[in-house]
Amino acid sequence: QTNGETSMILLQRDDVLTTGEAIEYLKISKPTFLRYIRLGRIKATKAGRGWRVLQSELYRFLKGETDEGGRNDDRGEREQYSFDGRI
Repeated sequence: QTNGETSMILLQRDDVLTTGEAIEYLKISKPTFLRYIRLGRIKATKAGRGWRVLQSELYRFLKGETDEGGRNDDRGEREQYSFDGRI
């Protein structure tokens, strides 16, 4: 199979993954996964106490693609939390 054929197969069978499955697939920690959701880098849906994400969304994320308004770096988080100098 070529890369294009593999992509088509993934899109035809778009599995829904749990938080645990997604972090295992991405090989990242749970806090990192949750941060990426919060920043909008990964689109996911809250389901009960966990999150659900489409496998095609993780594939898109790994390829480095962004959608409108999405960022592919952590600048949004750094801008969000600023230090005002008070202790």
